[in-house]
Amino acid sequence: MTLRIAVPNKGSLSQAATEILRESGYRQRSDTKELALVDAENDVEFFYLRPRDIALYVGEGTLDVGITGRDLLLDSGAKADEVLSLGFGRSRFHFAGPAGRYSSLEDLRGLRIATSYVGVVEDYLFRHGVDATVTRLDGAVETSIQLGVADVIADVVETGSTLRAAGLATFGEVILESEAVLIARGGAVPEEFEVFRRRLEGVLVARSYVMMDYDIEEAHLDEATRLAPGREGPTISPLGKPGWVAVRVMVPRSGSQRLMDELWSVGARAILLTDIHACRL
Repeated sequence: MTLRIAVPNKGSLSQAATEILRESGYRQRSDTKELALVDAENDVEFFYLRPRDIALYVGEGTLDVGITGRDLLLDSGAKADEVLSLGFGRSRFHFAGPAGRYSSLEDLRGLRIATSYVGVVEDYLFRHGVDATVTRLDGAVETSIQLGVADVIADVVETGSTLRAAGLATFGEVILESEAVLIARGGAVPEEFEVFRRRLEGVLVARSYVMMDYDIEEAHLDEATRLAPGREGPTISPLGKPGWVAVRVMVPRSGSQRLMDELWSVGARAILLTDIHACRL
């Protein structure tokens, strides 16, 4: 059966979603006007949709799986589940109001809150026992306070520069930390989905790890492998140089330069780092 996959057609998630799919070995559209694409070699079909609509199509079973934001999934109320975090499109949701006027969640009682994510905000308020009026506004919500439509807004905050320009400041705890996620209909994941998920997982791991090769005297091998044990343990091969071995190990990309310094200090030489493009673990 052909796996039917929803992909964001525009916005902050679109390009990164296309990139991870290409890295996973899938064809992607060359023209942004294309609404669908069949990858017959991999037995999948991609549909390019508004990010906000993807959870609904997947939840209704029209499409099998999709890539969207966690915020959009939760806001939709669709019967779809988050299956895998994809590590891009990260954002934080905060309440914001006139600088210095509000300081905590309790201050929201009885106020008017404008947001593009009514479902997310109403659920958060319900869980915290706060009664307030939530109004949906699409687009820039910062002006809603100035125009008298709302007392407070709830929105994505990145640098905070837009809020400051409008005389606003965040307050209270983070409402939601969002990122791009892979979703599937609850309890109805096709068998073909497992191959698709493994491919994406392989790319995510490859982005986070590098392959490290080095030569070292056998006398110092134990100390070196304690520094860099790897995910499944190192591969150790004899060298033509008596008493020396070649070691290959998979290590986290973050901190790999420091690890090279530490290995050098215990006697490792000819240390090389190589990018990993994909893997299966």
